[in-house]
Amino acid sequence: MFATLLTGETVSRDAAEYGRTAVLFGGNAAEREVSLASGKAVFDALVARGVDAEVIDPMSDSLTVLNEFDRVFIMLHGRGGEDGTIQGYLETLGIPYTGSRVLGSAVSMDKVRSKQLWLAKGIATPKFIALNADDEVDANLLVFPVVVKPANEGSSLGMTKVEHAEKLDEAIDIAAGFDKEILVEEWIQGAEYTVAILADSALPVIRIETTNQFYDYEAKYQRDDTRYLCPCGLSPDKEQELKTLALSAFYAVSACGWGRVDIMCDQSGQPYVIEVNTVPGMTDHSLVPKAAEAMGVEFPDLVMRILDTSFGDEYIDTSVGAMLIEQGIDNGF
Repeated sequence: MFATLLTGETVSRDAAEYGRTAVLFGGNAAEREVSLASGKAVFDALVARGVDAEVIDPMSDSLTVLNEFDRVFIMLHGRGGEDGTIQGYLETLGIPYTGSRVLGSAVSMDKVRSKQLWLAKGIATPKFIALNADDEVDANLLVFPVVVKPANEGSSLGMTKVEHAEKLDEAIDIAAGFDKEILVEEWIQGAEYTVAILADSALPVIRIETTNQFYDYEAKYQRDDTRYLCPCGLSPDKEQELKTLALSAFYAVSACGWGRVDIMCDQSGQPYVIEVNTVPGMTDHSLVPKAAEAMGVEFPDLVMRILDTSFGDEYIDTSVGAMLIEQGIDNGF
């Protein structure tokens, strides 16, 4: 069925086969506004393709109404929607849903556990230390600049680039406003890329260029001068290398169905995996739709293919989930 998307054709499943579909959006996480925009776009696409769809916002709607639906398209970003919580709830109800299951969602949301798994699998990721918000940090152990970010947050919320040791505590306080667990990560100077994943295939690589210090919330959703280059400008071999790396990182955290993998390449061309997003944005600024568009795939057809991930578990690999490691991994710092 993915091959039909490669040619830009409509997926073959009849709209009636999806039954009554709930689009979960909004919620009370920090990324609520992005989720509302993404969910509205997905809802409009489903209706355009003849699916019997309805939007549900957990902020105002009782989740008990989900018993009245045949499947769920998850467009909740951040805590509660992207961390395995809603996935677990839907599994207790026996309702099929899009994207990664409980394990893949929970691990991918946790940047520290994700990085531990990648290191265990030999996948390059920036050096890091993990700490609680009230921990004392010896800045002498760090090589500046570094990035400070919440361990369980998306859209670059609470993220700060720190050039000098005297600014470290302030950055930790900012991150602590979003999460009690903090990630202090090596700053990779170089080019930023993202790889969208649909089923078992990597879509065209996108290079991101921003005039901000990094690809932060403003650059993602509010600026019109952020550039998204697709083709990405890499050689075919190098682009394939990033696609292969993205798939490896995606599967290593037990993600499945669809998602996005963010990668930095340093000035020598060495790639480092930054994070896996299991419920990427689907707004007009979002990267998965841009990658699909580069293949000639219209937004409604992309949405239908994502909805197809609610049928079956053919892309789930839970075996790597057993590799969660709490100690014994050299984080590099």
